[in-house]
Amino acid sequence: MELFKNIRQKIGKAILTNKLAKTKRKVFYSNIDTVKKIGIVWDASRSDEFASLTRFHQKMNEHNIEVKVLGYFPGRELPDKYTAIRYLTCIKKQELNFFYNPVSSESDSFIHNRFDILIDVNFKKLFPLHYISSLSNAALKVGLFEAETKDTPFDLMMEIKSPVDVDIYLNHVLQYLEMINAGTVKQNNN
Repeated sequence: MELFKNIRQKIGKAILTNKLAKTKRKVFYSNIDTVKKIGIVWDASRSDEFASLTRFHQKMNEHNIEVKVLGYFPGRELPDKYTAIRYLTCIKKQELNFFYNPVSSESDSFIHNRFDILIDVNFKKLFPLHYISSLSNAALKVGLFEAETKDTPFDLMMEIKSPVDVDIYLNHVLQYLEMINAGTVKQNNN
């Protein structure tokens, strides 16, 4: 059964590679003061991290920065604390196609949204979230440094010791984004 799952996921990765080859994206970031919208992809099975994301959302809200979180929850029913929160949307296993690619309107909307920054909080490297991060139209994508990965979707990578604490990770992201203030970074990327 595991072999069949691996084959399906390999085909899903091939589909993603094909879509990425046809996608053009312009990387842009000037400084933290110009940021208006942040998107976060998150492994929603890690409910212990939810409080960290809530604190981050509140902190950004104080600076008039809109934050949208798209989580992937592998179970059938979302935990009660995830429902009725305007800034959080979760996709479930039923919203993936046969090859583990997200097919919900929420994931499509998130991918096409032009966030100023996309922050990847997908530390287990779940494929549905990797798919969304890779295809995201965000101006700047931030994620964890991965030495073994040759095709990363990230423009800025953080190297943090495992296990990664979400509060520390998000604070590092903000610190680095605040340091990039010396001018405008522009780059054409796919």
